[in-house]
Amino acid sequence: MSGPFAEYAQRLEKLTQTIAAKERAHIRVGNLKMAAILAELALVWVAWGKGLVSTRWMLLPVAVYAGLAIAHELVLRARHRAQTAADFYRKGQARIEDRWAGSGQTGERFRDDKHVYSGDLDLFGRGCLFELLSTARLPMGENKLAAWLKSGSLPAEILERQTLVAELRGKLDLREELAVTGEDLRTRLDPETLTAWAEGTRQLPSGAWRVVAMALALVAVAALVYYVVAQIYWPLLLILAIEAAFRRWLRKPTKTAIEGISCNAEGLLLFSAILKRLEQERFQSPRLQQFAAKLKSGEEPASLAIRRLARIIYWVDAQHSLLAHLVELPLLYSLQVGFAAEDWRARAGKRVREWVEIAGEMEALLSLAAYSYEHPADPFPEFVTNASAATIFDGQDLGHPLLASAKCVRNSVCMDEKTRILVVSGSNMSGKSTLLRTVGINVVLAMAGAPIRGAALRLTPLMLGTRIRSSDSLQEGRSNFYTEILRIRQVFELTKSAELADADGLPRHNPRLLFLFDELLEGTNSKDRRIGAESLLQALLKKGAIGMVSTHDLALTEISASAGGLLRNVHLEDQVVGGEMRFDYKLRDGVVAKSNAIELMRLIGLEIG
Repeated sequence: MSGPFAEYAQRLEKLTQTIAAKERAHIRVGNLKMAAILAELALVWVAWGKGLVSTRWMLLPVAVYAGLAIAHELVLRARHRAQTAADFYRKGQARIEDRWAGSGQTGERFRDDKHVYSGDLDLFGRGCLFELLSTARLPMGENKLAAWLKSGSLPAEILERQTLVAELRGKLDLREELAVTGEDLRTRLDPETLTAWAEGTRQLPSGAWRVVAMALALVAVAALVYYVVAQIYWPLLLILAIEAAFRRWLRKPTKTAIEGISCNAEGLLLFSAILKRLEQERFQSPRLQQFAAKLKSGEEPASLAIRRLARIIYWVDAQHSLLAHLVELPLLYSLQVGFAAEDWRARAGKRVREWVEIAGEMEALLSLAAYSYEHPADPFPEFVTNASAATIFDGQDLGHPLLASAKCVRNSVCMDEKTRILVVSGSNMSGKSTLLRTVGINVVLAMAGAPIRGAALRLTPLMLGTRIRSSDSLQEGRSNFYTEILRIRQVFELTKSAELADADGLPRHNPRLLFLFDELLEGTNSKDRRIGAESLLQALLKKGAIGMVSTHDLALTEISASAGGLLRNVHLEDQVVGGEMRFDYKLRDGVVAKSNAIELMRLIGLEIG
């Protein structure tokens, strides 16, 4: 056994031994604490009940118990950390062995039924691509990874990202430590509202007014002490009246200043801990070194600044407690917290967006690095970035990353200047939709900067548009066919950005379109389907697009005659063996020779003539 699974197993074995040792220490220290309690009870009886020894000896078991309590807490923390790290490696093994579905973050909040391909390609949801890839601890890391999957990147960014992922791939210790950092924190953190608050305008007056607030609080305390000592209350009443007027004057800006942060202190503590670990790491690539330098620049490191903000948020959260209400007027509690928040914003607020971006990009890169490490056979794609090059997609032995390796059948798919469109014919359940999804999801991985599932992939930068799933909508009054053609129009609109890039005479940065249409125009009759499909594909060819169309209507396979050789027929087939339908899911040239619809109906017991 070798490779990432063996490394995970080796580390998991060490962690299992550590957990067992800490469990024994937990029991041992617990017994010693119990012995200290019994010793204390015995000394109480001997010293107070019998008077045989000095009562000072009663302090000894108390001191011993205090030391044991500290040691016990350290043991429990070490055990919990080892258990969390062990879970981290178990999840890694599950991903390698294709047992990962349901064990990670699904990214449901990024699901968008109107997106041009994410729903068709299973990017978000249980058992989908985001769950396979994401190891992010912070929402900004999830946001960045989702953005890469949903929109792709420019070629220069992709190539740099491949280099960064290659460097981070071997940093297993870093990924483990980030996984166990603050694992028990119940975080609530919205990076967008945090950034908006940090960059917002000051609400409370600056300058000497904070000094005035502090001075009023000190005078109020002094007046209270004076009242207790001298029983003269009018100075206290006077200062409380002044404070009440001062508080009323600044009540609204104070509320605005401290209620604009949509996060809790634990969310900020996790953010701070992850920033601190990134500040400590040594990197080789200039971009990663730049990230670490930016986090450590300024008056104080990013991690320390965020930790200070977390302390302020603790004060904000405590303002509704009984103690805070009791000291609100004499100490001007809310106002003091508001001034502290405003001062923090003035000192560090302008850097928060940069810290959020760095943390998000690093977590997204580490997610791709973990995937690359756990799938060492998956290569990075090769991009053809010559502006004059024809649109290319040449994939060798492509597989679907969401299918278990034992069940994944791989196929080679090539579209270039000679063959721009593949029409995939085949019977029901032969794998046409899965083939289209395999091509699409590998384009998503490639354009995100991740390795692909295959032997090799050579492609030009591509935009992706799909129509694989569609259904009618009773609420919106749309038929299945109408829903399908709306999505096709949405895909067709993507060709306009490529036209604009070509028209300016500059090197083409906007990618060409790769379209994937499953059972094209299936919601209409055969005649209209043939006419509509031929016209649509001709228009897409004129726009420079490449793509794949699947169908079980063999009439569509005849379109190749009018496509000037740019369209090629391929097929997937099935066999009936011993009364069972069998599929090999292998792509072959030509048009499928038969249909299995009648045979399937017979196999499930329908009486068909």
